Amino acid sequence: MKRSIVVVGATGLQGRAVTARLLAAGWDVRAMTRNPDGLAAKALAEAGARIVRGDMEDVASLIAAAEGAHGMFSVQPTVGSPGTAADFSAEDEVRWGRNVAEAARAVSARHLVYTSVAGAGRHESERLPSNVVNKSLIEQHIAALALPATILRPVSFMENYTGGYHLRDGAVATPFAADVPQQVMAVDDLGAFAAMAFARPSEWIGRAVDLAGDELSPVRIAAAVSEAIGRPLPYVEIPIEVVREVGEEFAFAYEWLNERGYRADLALTRRLHPEVMDLRTWLARSGAAQIASYLNAAEQSR
Repeated sequence: MKRSIVVVGATGLQGRAVTARLLAAGWDVRAMTRNPDGLAAKALAEAGARIVRGDMEDVASLIAAAEGAHGMFSVQPTVGSPGTAADFSAEDEVRWGRNVAEAARAVSARHLVYTSVAGAGRHESERLPSNVVNKSLIEQHIAALALPATILRPVSFMENYTGGYHLRDGAVATPFAADVPQQVMAVDDLGAFAAMAFARPSEWIGRAVDLAGDELSPVRIAAAVSEAIGRPLPYVEIPIEVVREVGEEFAFAYEWLNERGYRADLALTRRLHPEVMDLRTWLARSGAAQIASYLNAAEQSR
């Protein structure tokens, strides 16, 4: 019989990528979601995943979904992530991550792969944005439970540039300093790393690694996107003070990225996964089509 992996948050961006990679590698995938009847869940079922109901707020449901599984993949939303509920808090994120770890222990999972964020390993050496702190707290809980675990710490995803998160009014618009390089990676490559970890546990259990596929300034990102979609898409820098009006923590997060940043080792990422995509490769394979589709839909809705 195929060994099962439970993908927590399977209908989200990372969950879909991990599910696809695991299915392609021949795993039996239990795609966990709060809404098994939703369109996203049905798409996963059509791809070959088994849909199971579970809620990260409810440890009992997590245990029921994972009983007898070989491993679990864990990812939680963070405050301000696209699609996150307005009342979702930092405390919710930490609690949900700890709940998944507790469920992994309860079912004696042989391998837990947790998606954290680049920089979380620096939690004792500098002040960090709250989302990085939250994920480092989840990492610490996993360690305290002595779980057989792998920690993947990706930088920002290239997919952030495919919708309203970074695209506004016909421009790439973010609070990133225009000429300060930012690290990005494709979510499909995160899925590849998760599948690699489950396939080679002797190499990956006990490991925590920061991951990045490319590093380039927002101006260069906008130029690459413009070239790929065949239309100009200028870069507009949103003043930090505008972000500060929304919240001090949001402003600090962008200041941290502009001044310190993720600092993942791109060369190491490529040694571990030689096929990791840079921005231009991702644009050619799927990113440009996603961006063009979003821009066309936005224009038609005006």
